[in-house]
Amino acid sequence: MKKIVILFSGDGFNAQNIVQSLHKKECFVTCGITNNKDARGIEKLTLLGVKTEVLQHVDFDSRESFDAELVKLINSYAPDLVVLSGFMRILSSVFTSNIKAINLHPSLLPKYKGAKAIERSFAGESDRCGVSVHWVSSELDGGDIILQKEFIRSENETLESFSKKIKELEYELMPKAIVKVFSEE
Repeated sequence: MKKIVILFSGDGFNAQNIVQSLHKKECFVTCGITNNKDARGIEKLTLLGVKTEVLQHVDFDSRESFDAELVKLINSYAPDLVVLSGFMRILSSVFTSNIKAINLHPSLLPKYKGAKAIERSFAGESDRCGVSVHWVSSELDGGDIILQKEFIRSENETLESFSKKIKELEYELMPKAIVKVFSEE
């Protein structure tokens, strides 16, 4: 069975969804790694029986030194794939040149790369909005697209209802993308 490691920084809702959808079915989640000792996702994954590790970026003097330690930690689990699921770090080439990883992004890439993508997409001119899963590369949110799904923003949309639609698409799309990656190998 293929093994994955999930990287997350916050609430861990997408990480939890991946575990509930795929763990011990389509793949084995060997570990969840967070850069935030207070991440609520730690409890979620622990309750689902998935080991978690904390590696705080604030303990390192550079992005590259953190990424080097992260690569070592990931490799200790020998995953077939690393899944970034709300991992709020810009990764250096130390990571991107050594780890096979995919990322979930809450916009129709290449639009709205980087932070605050939901808010920027909501405020954008296009009514075509959505979610992307892409390969992690040295360019921020610039790797090849694996899957995208879109919806049309309604005229009376609020940021709250818009964010809810984005989250629903994220929950649907990431497990499908993981299965797709493994089926194409």
